[in-house]
Amino acid sequence: MPDSLIALDASHVVAYQGEPGAYSHLACKHTFPDSKMINCATFAQAMQMVEQGEALYAMIPVENSTAGRVEEIYRELRKTELYVVKEHFEPVNHCLMAKAGTRLEDIKQIGSHPQALAQCDDGIKALGATNLAMYDTAGAAKHLAETGEDGLGVISSELAAELYGLEILKSHFNDREGNTTRFLVFAKQHKLPPLNSEQIYITSFMFRVRNIPAALYKAMGGFATHGINMLKLESYMVNGAFTATQFYVDVESHFQAPEMQSALEELRFFSEEIRMLGTYYADEYRFAKKPS
Repeated sequence: MPDSLIALDASHVVAYQGEPGAYSHLACKHTFPDSKMINCATFAQAMQMVEQGEALYAMIPVENSTAGRVEEIYRELRKTELYVVKEHFEPVNHCLMAKAGTRLEDIKQIGSHPQALAQCDDGIKALGATNLAMYDTAGAAKHLAETGEDGLGVISSELAAELYGLEILKSHFNDREGNTTRFLVFAKQHKLPPLNSEQIYITSFMFRVRNIPAALYKAMGGFATHGINMLKLESYMVNGAFTATQFYVDVESHFQAPEMQSALEELRFFSEEIRMLGTYYADEYRFAKKPS
């Protein structure tokens, strides 16, 4: 337990992965501006703080509009008993930065988290620079500030440039406008929001189908039959076994809605296990006009 948490009320703590200045840090500031934010080395550690009662929430990125899903999270979901209580969409402005006095043409190598490198692939190639994978965007900025390496640029946030005294060589370095990361907020306890026909909800859950022909088709059929919009379906292997596939699902429905209960009844018939992760309000970002 970090010294900074001694005698600190955990109900005011939000944990996130990465160094200060990471996009997870920004997501925390925008979602819980009055909370104490504690950075952790890994996603697992951030979630463990909540499990152990040292933090109320963990802010965890799950997917990006350019680079796709964050692989590590789906492995952690199988190990945790936390619930999803909120979603947050964080617009990402990747900045290419370097130590003071560095020119754009001096950059030979660009370091950052693999997700950020993927989101800036066109810009990196245009500079003729090589990639250097690092554990975290803000961690890359911190590393450069501490080492002062010549010819090294890093991709991180404006906040990181400010915190670590680096010079921004190019703002909006990401390949696509509208680059956005979706975060899920995890908590130890889950309280269902009240069912209101005028509200839009997301329900997230995981399941594993029985090993029978067309099991996935049959398991998902109930959602189509009952008119439930499926927003996300992700698959991944369980314990390296090619016959045991776990699925993660987001649907646009409240857990208590009659049509959802009917769809889940069909899902249970064709599944070996179902783990409900939570029902929460759909973020307003989903309905905002996006850049074309």
